[in-house]
Amino acid sequence: MEEDQKKVSAAARLFDVRRVIGGLFVVYGVIVTLLGIFDNQSEIDKAEGVRINLWMGLGMLVLGLLFLLWLRLSPPEPPQPNTDETEGSETH
Repeated sequence: MEEDQKKVSAAARLFDVRRVIGGLFVVYGVIVTLLGIFDNQSEIDKAEGVRINLWMGLGMLVLGLLFLLWLRLSPPEPPQPNTDETEGSETH
């Protein structure tokens, strides 16, 4: 029973939505930031002189890191064991 609790707890931590969202924003932020660093002049001119890929990439990086920091500072609580005496019976 205790082994099952550990597996469920690990799965809850692994699939916390903050980790997924934060990780995706960090990965996409790195990609867009690199695109923004290596933008050519015609792409900058299309955005009226603003390095939009660079700024959006940095913003995505910050947002992703904030999600991961939030996860680190407030980890998910492990699920409580089911202590119902009627375990296994259906209630309608």
